[in-house]
Amino acid sequence: MKFAWIDVRAVPPQQLESIVDAAIHARVQGVVSGDKDLLESLPPTVAGITTTVVIEEGQLHSLGEDAVGWVDVRDDPTLRLACAAAVTLSRTVVRFADPTKIPLEIVLAAADRSPGQLVTVCEDLDEAAIVLDVLERGSDGVLLAPSTADEVFALARLLEAASPTLRLTTLTVDRTEHHGLGDRVCVDTCTHFAEDEGILVGSYSTGFILCCSETHPLPYMPTRPFRVNAGALHSYVFGPQNRTNYLSELRSGSTTLAVNAEGRTRRVVVGRAKIESRPLLTITARSDDGIVVSLTVQDDWHVRVLGPGAKVLNVTELRSGDELLGYLATDQRHVGFPIGEFCKEN
Repeated sequence: MKFAWIDVRAVPPQQLESIVDAAIHARVQGVVSGDKDLLESLPPTVAGITTTVVIEEGQLHSLGEDAVGWVDVRDDPTLRLACAAAVTLSRTVVRFADPTKIPLEIVLAAADRSPGQLVTVCEDLDEAAIVLDVLERGSDGVLLAPSTADEVFALARLLEAASPTLRLTTLTVDRTEHHGLGDRVCVDTCTHFAEDEGILVGSYSTGFILCCSETHPLPYMPTRPFRVNAGALHSYVFGPQNRTNYLSELRSGSTTLAVNAEGRTRRVVVGRAKIESRPLLTITARSDDGIVVSLTVQDDWHVRVLGPGAKVLNVTELRSGDELLGYLATDQRHVGFPIGEFCKEN
């Protein structure tokens, strides 16, 4: 779970109260300050943090595992120190002099299997958005020195947009039905899908099937590891911030969610959405508690969905009783947003 700290050490006194109040109401995880009285006044939901400046490796080894380390990365020795701190300490704050994200990538790679949390100092909200996604993993947390309370709330909204892990469910196929021509959408993204990844698509806003990317070999054509042959253009696609779009709405520059067989998600950018007329096939499946999920796709062997264990299933070979991976959403939708109203979809 991504988190944010705010640094109030340089905040003017006349703005301090409003910014700290915003941090409390926005559920920011931590406040960095040298004012002991301020830190003690914070509620239990917000951690009070004083930083420890780590300058030399000798100091690093003298710190306890629970200490918060701070490393200013200016050159190769301090970069190596940041890597060591990220591996050793439970929490490490890193500030980079280099405006590129290459040093951050190096620290993230070094600490990839470490249990500690890495917090990256950001100059503004735009940089925070980038830092949270570097190397697809991103920094665990960001530290921002806000100038206004509005920036604190904007930072909180940015974290809410971070990609969550979804609880996928097993669906059992009831039947498939062949149709005539209709328009289907191939979603071509600006990313390389893994073999167990795809996107969640469904005819109903309350249920989605995990459509497989074209990362697996096909006869007569090369793989298209950036593509998902997703479904008919009326279909919903599940995207960031618990939002849906119609497949017909996707276009170059749109964002959607790549989802793997364990429910892990990441935001991906759409390069183009390709609509073509093809024969169509409707898959109808049910969850264990009887929720019906429907998906209409191109009626072709090379169109695939994923089953439990990331099993690749060709849609034209699906039979009653086959198991698929899907996602159930409890809310109905209005212009893509979840809404608690009555709506029946057939």
